[in-house]
Amino acid sequence: MGDIQSNEVQLWLVEDQQITEQSLLDEYKALLNAEEQTRYERLNFPKHQRQFLVSRALLRTVLGKYLQRPPESLVFARNAYGKPRIASFEKPLPISFNLSHTNGLSVLAVTPGDDLGVDVEYLTRKVDILKLAQRFFSKQEYDELAALHVKDFDERFFRLWTLKEAYIKACGMGLAIPLKDFSFSFKQDEIAVSFAEQRNDEPAAWHFWQFVYQSRFQLALAQKLSRKAARKKLVARQGKPLEDFSTFEIVGLKHSV
Repeated sequence: MGDIQSNEVQLWLVEDQQITEQSLLDEYKALLNAEEQTRYERLNFPKHQRQFLVSRALLRTVLGKYLQRPPESLVFARNAYGKPRIASFEKPLPISFNLSHTNGLSVLAVTPGDDLGVDVEYLTRKVDILKLAQRFFSKQEYDELAALHVKDFDERFFRLWTLKEAYIKACGMGLAIPLKDFSFSFKQDEIAVSFAEQRNDEPAAWHFWQFVYQSRFQLALAQKLSRKAARKKLVARQGKPLEDFSTFEIVGLKHSV
């Protein structure tokens, strides 16, 4: 594969609403297949159309580089729960990827081999925190959140929400996995996960990362570890598809032990 090491998880970040050059957006549109073109045309608002173009261009150009294939030639399929995979080759490829976006940011995570999930949320998004937490969080998570000062509700809620989304996306089953069946807790910069008996999973099988980007976006990443595999390092890049990306240092990175 292209420029990715076996011990890396790479994150590619694009502030999609900052891309306004029509010529560049036209290049992105030329990469779409017929199904993607239809999805694009069904979007009613220019903001959503731009984000769709940018996120699909990000996915196609980065994976095309890794696989040394023209980005427009890649074929994607989905499993029964909607998780995408590359279907351009006869045999499954030893690469895992996951895409997420929120208001103003698109994120792609890529790594050789291991199952991967990423989620991003806009931190000023208005939600009914306690109502959602009571509905979706485990009792432990809800009790710990409710015990906080109200000024700390947003930070804890989005930390838990993005970690949960990243985990179920890595599993490839989405909300078919009850969010109450696993719990996250925090100690300084460390992330811990536990599973209900019916979930039949092991904390040692997973590694999690989390950080805030540009003070506005909460990101979380989940990676399922191969047996006896060393934990991977996180490499983050920011930029524009079909233009330059630059590596940046992640400030305030939190992770599982």
